[in-house]
This record gives sequence, C-alpha cells and structure tokens, in this order.
Amino acid sequence: MWESLPEFGTGVLFAILVAAAYTFAVSLIAARGKPRLLEAARLGAYGTCALVLLAILVLAYAFMSHDFRIRYVTRYSDRSMTTGYLLTSLWGGQDGSLLWWLFLLSLYVGSCVRWLKGKYRQLQPYVIATLMTVMAFFAVLMLFSANPFETNLAGAKLDGEGLNPLLRNYYMIIHPPSLYTGFVGCTIPFSFAIAALITGRLDTEWIIAVRKWMLFAWLFLTIGNCLGMLWAYEELGWGGYWAWDPVENAACLPWFTASAYVHSTMIQERRGMFKVWNVVLISITFFLTIFGTFLTRSGLIASVHSFAQSDIGKYFVYFMFIIVGAVLGLLAWRWPILRGHAKIEAIASREAAFVVNNWALLGAAVFICTATVFPVISEGLWNETVTVGPPFYNRWMAPIGLVILALMGMAPLFGWRKTSNVSLRKAFTVPTIALAVGVVLHFLIGPGLGFPPIIGEEPSGSGVTDMILNKFETVAPMITVALVIFNFAVVAQEYQRGISARLRNASESFLEALVTLVARSRRRYGGYIVHLGMGLLFLGFCGKAWDIEREASLLPGESADVGEYHLTYRGARMEVDAEKRMVFADVDVNLGGRNIGTAQPAQFIYTRAQMPTTEVSMLHRMKDDLYVVVGTVNPATKRATFRFHVNPLVSWIWVGVVIMIGGAAVSLWPEVSWRRLGVWGTIRLGTTAAAGVMLAIMVASAPARATARGVVLPGVSSSVEAQ
Repeated sequence: MWESLPEFGTGVLFAILVAAAYTFAVSLIAARGKPRLLEAARLGAYGTCALVLLAILVLAYAFMSHDFRIRYVTRYSDRSMTTGYLLTSLWGGQDGSLLWWLFLLSLYVGSCVRWLKGKYRQLQPYVIATLMTVMAFFAVLMLFSANPFETNLAGAKLDGEGLNPLLRNYYMIIHPPSLYTGFVGCTIPFSFAIAALITGRLDTEWIIAVRKWMLFAWLFLTIGNCLGMLWAYEELGWGGYWAWDPVENAACLPWFTASAYVHSTMIQERRGMFKVWNVVLISITFFLTIFGTFLTRSGLIASVHSFAQSDIGKYFVYFMFIIVGAVLGLLAWRWPILRGHAKIEAIASREAAFVVNNWALLGAAVFICTATVFPVISEGLWNETVTVGPPFYNRWMAPIGLVILALMGMAPLFGWRKTSNVSLRKAFTVPTIALAVGVVLHFLIGPGLGFPPIIGEEPSGSGVTDMILNKFETVAPMITVALVIFNFAVVAQEYQRGISARLRNASESFLEALVTLVARSRRRYGGYIVHLGMGLLFLGFCGKAWDIEREASLLPGESADVGEYHLTYRGARMEVDAEKRMVFADVDVNLGGRNIGTAQPAQFIYTRAQMPTTEVSMLHRMKDDLYVVVGTVNPATKRATFRFHVNPLVSWIWVGVVIMIGGAAVSLWPEVSWRRLGVWGTIRLGTTAAAGVMLAIMVASAPARATARGVVLPGVSSSVEAQ
C-alpha cells in the first residue's frame, strides 16, 4: 500500500465523498418516516469521520517519511525540518489546510452525533444531512481542485522546498488551528438552524441545543484572532498588531455576527422573539466563514496571508449560492410560523438595547466587508484601482467601536420588557459617577503619564464628514477611557447586587455567595467577565492614539531618545546555524537612569530560500512596549538603520483576551454537583481547569516569548551585509 501512498490517499478522499453521500441519503430517508435508519445515519457519520482521520494520518505519514512524490509534501517540507514543523506543514499550504479543515469538522461532527444520541430525534436526521453536505463539499474541493495527495509531474524530488521561513514560527503551530476551530465550529449551529427550518420546530428547542456550540465557536474565533494579532505584532515588523489586511478582516467578520447572536438568542429564550433574526444571524455567521475562506484562497485579493491563486474560488462561489438559496427558500417557506407575536414594549428595555447592540455589531461587519471587497468591485465595474488603507478603517471603525462599547455597558442596566424611571436612575447613578470621576482624573493625571485626554488634530479631507471625524479623533481617547470605566463600574455593580442579595437571603460568606451566584447564573456572570476583557481590549486599542515612532541611523556608541527611553547602539554581530545567517544589532535600553535590558533586533538570511526576514525585538511593560526593528547594517562602519516604536497599553490587549477566555469558560462550564462528583471526578475537573488556565497563560505570555520571525519592512532595505 505504501508503494502507492499518493493513490491510496486520493482513494481515501473518494471514500469520504461516497460515505458522506451515503450518510446524507440515509439521513433523509430516516427523516421521512423510517426512524430505524437513524442509527444507520449515525454510524455513517462516524464512518465518514473515521475516513477523514485516516486521510490526515496518511498525509502526516507522508510528511514524516519525506515522500517527495507528493507535490504538497515537496512544496512545504524538506529533510532538515523538525518533527514539529513537519506536522505544522499539514496546514501550511492550501491543499493541506483544506484537509485540516475537514479533519476539524469531522471532530465536531463525531462529537455532535455522540452528544445527540437520543436527543432531538426530530432534528437529528436533518442535522446529520447538513453536516454531511458540508463535508462532501470539502471532499469535492480536494478531489477536483486541491488534492493534497497529487504527485509531482516530474517524479519524486531528492529534497523538498521547505516551509516558508515566515511560517517557521510558534504562532504557526497554534494560530491556524485555533482560528479554524472557531470557523468550523459555526457549522454545528448552522446545521441545527437548517434542521429547525425544515421541521418547523422553531421554538426555543434548537436555540437551547446550539447555545454552547456557538459559544465554543465564538471562544475560538476570539482566541484565533488574538493569536493572529500577536503573530502580526511580532512577525510583520511594522509596529502594530492589526493592519486591516483583507484576510485579517475576513477572519474577524464571523466574530461580529456570532457576538450578535450570542446576545440576541437570550431574547428568544426569554420572550420568544426574534426567531427570524436568530436564524439569519447563524446563517450569516456560517456564510462568512465560507466567504472568508473564499477570499483567502481565490486569489481575488492581494494579501500577505493569502494562498496562491487557483481555480478553487469558483467552487466556493457555487457553494455560497447554494447556502444563500437554501436559507432564503426555507425562510420564505416557514415565514408564517417564524413571525413572532411578542413585541418590544418599551425603548427603555433590555430587548431594545440588545437590538441596537445587534445592529451595531452587524453594521461593523457590513462596513468591514464592504471596504474589503470594494477595490475588487471598483476594478470590476468601473476599471478603477481603489486602495482602502488602514487610515480609512481607523477613522470609521473608531466611532462604530465606541458605540458598541457604550451599548455593552448600558444594556445590563435595563430590565426586561420595561424599565421604570426610578430603576433607570438607580442603575445608572454609580456607573455615571464613575465615568465622570474617570474623565476628571484623566484630565488631571493623564498628561503627566503621557496619556493626554485630547490629542492634536490631523486634518484629512475637506468635507463636512471629514471635519466631524477629525474632531472626533481628538477626543476619542477620552471617550474610550470614560466608557471603559463605565463598563467596569457596571460589571462591579451587577456582581455587588447579586452578592448582596445572597448575603441577605442566605447564611453564606462573601466567597460562598460569589461562587454560588456565578454557578447558578454562569452564562450571565461569565458574560460580565467577558465584558471586562472587552473593556481592556478597548483600552489597549486606545493606546494607539499616544504611540511614538522614530527612525534613526546610528554608529556603534551613538544614542537616540524615544519617549522615556534612552537607547544606545552597541554594535552588530553575526551568528550562523544550519539554516541561516543571523545579523543582530544590540541596543542597550535605559529608562529613568537605569538599564532595563538589551534589545536585539536582527535580520535572518535563510540559505535555502535566500529570503531575508526582519526579526523584531521588544521589551514589554504594562504601560507600553518598546518595539525595535533593524533595517540595514553597513559591513565596514557597522552603521545601522533602526525604526523605534513606543506602543502604549498594548499588553492590556492580551490581558483582556485572557479575561475574555476565562469569562467564556465560566459560561461554558457544566453543571457540577460537588457531592455527587466524587474524588476522581474532582481530579478530572481540576485537570480540565488546569488545562484552561495553561491555555490562558500561554496566550497572555505570548508577547514575552522569543522574537518571532518577520517580513521585510516596506520602504526599508532588506539587504544586510556584515562580516
């Protein structure tokens, strides 16, 4: 068999397609009056998943055994690569990443089918049929357009081309799988929505069924996007963490609609409202995962993240049309029973606040999506090349983001159905006072700390809209800090109210009251923790308003001042290993009269690829990051060109993400009865909790890890000459 491993791998792909088609057919027959076939459909789903596992193991074996007959193995590995990077190559290119996507989907499908067991028997056949449709689509993609087992036309190579140096990075191991886990996870809620539409069971049954599946997908969308930000921050060498690259935009789009759904589903559960809206939100979220994959792989847009151009895009277009047509057709069919009779009774209600919040989140997604694809539309319709850069996104997304931040703080203060004026005053008093105090303190001590509440205006454009946006940018830092404080006060007040109520009505200590409160309303209070993390994210984003950037050309012994930092260039040195030459430029960092470390930015020149990469060096503080990049080093004089960045408050972004992960984990945590759990159950639960903590620590500590590999800076020479 191993002598014909490429053919065997392709045969497994065909078997996956056949198994998915068989399971799809059996599921539909089971749904049409033959429930005994449901078990056959479940077994078919397990069999399809097992075949996908076999396919990924075959490809992994091909990498480990250096089977250079296979084109994909040749392009993304070589004999010098370590085992870790050989396995990472599974998703290092387009063909393998699609198989990895299908593998993750098979894990979801297997888990979902096992979890369903005897539950939701009316929905089950259509859930399985929908999942098999998606699996069959990816099998078709690989068989007819991106086969990871396709052989080289010229026969086996002696050695492979090796993984791109930019991908030989810690984040390559964890970022794509995390983001794919979030993307793929949206398939389960979508399949339940389709099943609910087909069966007409559109009450809260399916909403409750997908609650934790969607929250889990949202969690990994959050982790995946955060790891992408970390990777860009350390990899690309331009001093930031989000450049509004089209592929970055595509990755964050489902996060907005998933966040909207997580909020709006509570209204349907409590009031029976928004049945259509929730189905639409889940469908849009799934559609955006496919759309984002299409953007990345179709070659339609130019991006440092996108895969090579291929004809794979047309398959995605067909599939997206099928998704839209199926959803619209089912919505039209079920429209009479989808229309809700309950209505929003007052503007001053939690339902109304959630609706506005939903529209703000959806508006952000629509804006980002439109701006991302507009250059393609402009070139296709009017033959005009249009560039939509980061300044455009930043100017418009800042007010949209602050609207979302304000609504995030205000929504919990409203009651369901209708909130009296007395209740509103009581709820808003403490957070509003905290906001006012925060603004006053910002004006008093902010300038001394390097964070003035009002920043200088940078004129851009001459229209009325441009003038308004210019003025808004000057006060945006102050508004952001004020709203973050408001959100923190709201969360603290909500916890204080709940704990006080328990202390009055039960003989518990403060800690017991807190634990019991969260345990009995995990989704609500876990959500408040997520809000805390989001507030810290906004605080970190706000730091961009106060950043400092400077370029300098220094000889050994010369110094430069950047913000509070006094930097002295010591000189250049070269190191060589089996893969590359490394030219380091050592810079002593002095702060407040004392040395706090040495920055070691570098340029690596890989022997095989002859590809220079810029290696960033960073020193992290909670107040700011010092970010140092070296451009060129003269071999004779050792003169080096540097770019220095002082990025305020960036570390709070990563802290905020860890807190968001913790909040989502609280919301996902299962019901636990400690007395019934027993000793071994407690140990297992503790082990799970420890794993979650380790994941959070991993994300939080990522900025402090060894310097990530980067790319050549735009406008900075990549040639490094050193003796």
